[in-house]
Formats: sequence, C-alpha cells, structure tokens
Amino acid sequence: MKAVELIRDQGLRHRMEPPQSFITRMNRLCIQMAQSSRSADSRRQRKRTLRQMDKLVGVVRHHARRYRALLDQQWEQTQWSRKQAEQVLRRMDQVLDQLPAARKQARERILKEQPVADEDKILSLYEPNVHVIVRGKAGAEVEFGNTLFLAENPQGLILDWELFKDRAPADAALLPRSVGRMEEAYGPTLKAASADRGFDSQLNRDGLEMEGIYNAVCPRSPEQLRERSRSWKFKRLQRRRAGTEARISIIKNVFLRGRGRSKGFTHRELTVAWTVLTHNLWVLARMPSRAAAESSLARAA
Repeated sequence: MKAVELIRDQGLRHRMEPPQSFITRMNRLCIQMAQSSRSADSRRQRKRTLRQMDKLVGVVRHHARRYRALLDQQWEQTQWSRKQAEQVLRRMDQVLDQLPAARKQARERILKEQPVADEDKILSLYEPNVHVIVRGKAGAEVEFGNTLFLAENPQGLILDWELFKDRAPADAALLPRSVGRMEEAYGPTLKAASADRGFDSQLNRDGLEMEGIYNAVCPRSPEQLRERSRSWKFKRLQRRRAGTEARISIIKNVFLRGRGRSKGFTHRELTVAWTVLTHNLWVLARMPSRAAAESSLARAA
C-alpha cells in the first residue's frame, strides 16, 4: 500500500479506498490477534481474526496488482524515469510473489493448526536471511534476526565478532572459531578465555589446554564448577564475564540506536563492522582519562 501511495502521488489512479485505510485496518487486526491470547476462547478468536486478515490481504493484493500493471504500462506519464519506476515495481513484486505462500502458511498454522517447517517459514517479506532465535527469556521467548557473537578483553575492547547469515552453530562450536581468529589476528598472546556454560565442552577444554590458554569457561557440571570456584583467578574472570552483557547493550542501544536498520545481510554485516570500529575507538579515547582518574584516587588513598 505504501508503494500504491507513491504511484497515486504521480497521478496514476484507479478507484479505491485511500491506501492508508488498509494499513490502519490491518494494524487493528494485528492488535486484535495479539490480544486474543488473553481470551478464554483464544483459538477461536485467532482463527476468526486470521480470516478477516486474509480477506483484507486479498483485497490489497487485487489493488496492488492493478496499480503494478498501471505503472508498468503508463510510467511515462509520471515524473519518474524508467529505472525509478522499476524500483517501485521490484518493491511490489517482492511482496506479491511471496504473498500466496505467506497466506498459505498462515492458514496451515492457525486454521489447520499444523506446524510449518522452519526452512519453509517466511519470517520477513523483505529480509530473507533472518531466523528464529530461541532466547527463553521473560518477555522474549523468541526473537527474529541474525545472531551476533562478540568477544571482548578486560578493558572493554571488542577483539572478535561474527554475524551469522545462516543459523548460528551451538555456543560450544563458536569458541574454537573465535580463538583461532584472534590468534591469527593478534598472534599467540591469548592468556585466558572466559565464557558461560554454553561454551563448555570436552573438546574446548582439551583445545584450550593444548594452546596454553587458561580455561575460565564456566563448566556445565556442578561438581566441576564447585571445584573450579576454589580458584581466585577463575572467580575473577567469571565476574568479569558478566560485564559482556553490558557491552552488548552498549553496542545495541547506544551505537546501533536500538536495532540495525541496514537492509540485506551484506549491509548489516558492514554496519556491524563499522559499529565495532567506532566502539573500539571510543573505548581507546576514554582510556587516558580513566587511567588519570584511577591514579588520582590511588594518590588520595
């Protein structure tokens, strides 16, 4: 409908309701769908709302196809060049081509109550390389996007990162990859590695020992955790690991302003690269003032 608005602004029109009215009606139905889970007959409410959505989408699709054909045939009557018109046509085709499959999946999932295979799910009409990320947190059971791996040093500099285009492997498989990249970039100077229990495995324990890297990864076994907790070095590195959550929040909420808005995985990956560089320059610039403050506190004590 936003593309239809652009076409109508160029003077090409068919009789229809204002495009914004369709967007408003769909937003209301989305709110109604979200609130249906609170009702006693939530399944019945969801099915009824989906039927209303599906009917509205059918009307929107009909209007969009008419306007697509109108622009394709009469683009010379607009102020656009052919390339500009084709940009709008591609934008409409991207949605129109996926719409039948999206409607079918919605019917199967809600009306027939049949699961849809993950590899077949359309999670976004505009970003094909996003995935369901199971978080298991309160208010965020699942999220959608690309998994980002970060590794930082005690001073807060991000030493390694990886944005995954496909589904990210298990955490235990990420540790050797990260250690290998850091050794390739910085040389064999890594002294210790700390991470949560998801990164623990026998293979990783053996690998860190072979590399001469102190293993401060939280073990999965409670018995091993009790034994490792007797070490002051292990406890200190585990406490330092908690700061990584704050680092992730700084990257996301300060430097990316809540979310990465770049379209396409290549552009998202480039945005993350520039973000990490900017963040590290910011951390380096603050180090002298922090050292001066710590020195003055030591003299005062």
